[in-house]
Amino acid sequence: MPRLLEKLPAERALEFLHKVIDGICGRAYPRYQDYGNVWSLSEWMEVLEETVRYFKTAVGKNMSDEEAAQQIVELNSDYQEAITKCLKGRKEEIRNALVENVHAISSAQLQDFDWQLKLALSSDKISMLQMPLLNLDLDVRENGEIKPISIEMNKEELQNLINALEAANKVVLQLK
Repeated sequence: MPRLLEKLPAERALEFLHKVIDGICGRAYPRYQDYGNVWSLSEWMEVLEETVRYFKTAVGKNMSDEEAAQQIVELNSDYQEAITKCLKGRKEEIRNALVENVHAISSAQLQDFDWQLKLALSSDKISMLQMPLLNLDLDVRENGEIKPISIEMNKEELQNLINALEAANKVVLQLK
């Protein structure tokens, strides 16, 4: 985080930091008009970007309090204390906003599924095939509309799908 933050009077630091977190959480970011007497426009952009990056990184990487404090060690202790206080107090709110941003990438949700296991005995090229096939029918809700999706997979493709879903589940469990 840049030392430019220290140009802001210490008594206004908490207010500024909370407004930055408000912006991360989908509300209004602080306005340059309110801080134009402290920073030039380029300094403002740098302070705002670095502060947002610090909070998102500290929460997104699930840093311990000590790791987060290491990132701002070059700042004056009053600013370190203000940043740590904001981070501790609003960590869950920031985490929820980050998860919501990721969730907003795709609004599709699985509503229902059905599966059938079939045994293909032959094909037009091979007379004795005996290959198991899985038919997976998904009902996906996207923008309020349910779309049916049908997938046919062999054993290898099914194993790849299971591995991908298990990996996704691990990520979801880490976010909780």
